[in-house]
Amino acid sequence: MTRTVFCRKHQQELEGLDKPPFPGPKGQDIYDNVSRQAWQEWLHHQTLLINEKHLNVMDPKAKAFLDEQRERFLNNESVEKAEGYVPPTKDANQ
Repeated sequence: MTRTVFCRKHQQELEGLDKPPFPGPKGQDIYDNVSRQAWQEWLHHQTLLINEKHLNVMDPKAKAFLDEQRERFLNNESVEKAEGYVPPTKDANQ
């Protein structure tokens, strides 16, 4: 049976993660309160931020920035945008 959580981002019961995304209290909080869908949305947004802002994830300042953005994203607060990102259009793929 699929585990569900009340997702704090989407404010509804949705499928939960299989395990905490990382160790510690923050990982447990995400496991308990964030849906699989919201986590996948965050991973996509995080990738955009890393690529467009040329972040080095080994840099403590970049890591702190991403931690802050993750919390804001999952709590439906305003987050940084990837300024240079242009989503592909359907016409570009044809």
